[in-house]
Amino acid sequence: MTGASFLPGVPADHVLGRLAASPGNEVDSGKIASPESSSLLAVNCFGWFIPRPERLPALPGLEHTGTPEIIDVEFCARFPWSGGKHPWLDAMVQTSSTLIGIESKRFEPFRDDKTVDFSEAYDRDVWGNNMKRFERLRDRLKSGDLSFAHLDATQLVKHAFGLVTTAHRRNLSPALFYIFAEPGMRDWRPIGPAAHTRHREEIALFAAEVAGDEVEFRSSSYRDWLATWSCSDTELVVHREALTGTFSP
Repeated sequence: MTGASFLPGVPADHVLGRLAASPGNEVDSGKIASPESSSLLAVNCFGWFIPRPERLPALPGLEHTGTPEIIDVEFCARFPWSGGKHPWLDAMVQTSSTLIGIESKRFEPFRDDKTVDFSEAYDRDVWGNNMKRFERLRDRLKSGDLSFAHLDATQLVKHAFGLVTTAHRRNLSPALFYIFAEPGMRDWRPIGPAAHTRHREEIALFAAEVAGDEVEFRSSSYRDWLATWSCSDTELVVHREALTGTFSP
């Protein structure tokens, strides 16, 4: 037993299998059952669409990518080499034209220290001619010229490098979608509006730094995205209300 709670319509066995295959040890460690689990929010939200990908509401800023054909959770975007660690994203959406990697955050922006840990491997000239802005941001983070208090920019840069490589293998365009909750409390202490404002400002700064590169970066809060879900799809509305009632994103 994992202690994890899956919402109606989420293929629990499939999701648990994906979680078990990833290196995060979410299931065996019991992290998946934590009240602060970011992973549980992500797999419940996007897992519902695994058997019904065409019903995923458009991700803000990525409407042009078309109708989803494949959706999955715990997705590994592999680098152009075999050894070492490769980035894992919370979910992926594949359309006929685009591979979208999804990184979901809940309490992490207001909890974890943000570290910069690029190994020498990330300096290899393997990312393509249209990833120079991501490479420049990598270098600015390494030098300390740019830093973030809430946004894990290092992780996002690594995700982008993995996505551009994996998308090339599939003859698709790469995109990175950052979706975040805005909780009001943590450990019975309030998370004030100033922290949320700064988080959003950092997201906007990151987006400006990498705009125009091959990996298209877009973002949204869960709350803003959920508000766009069609009220004419009754089952979708039920799923949205279950997400909101359970996770208060």
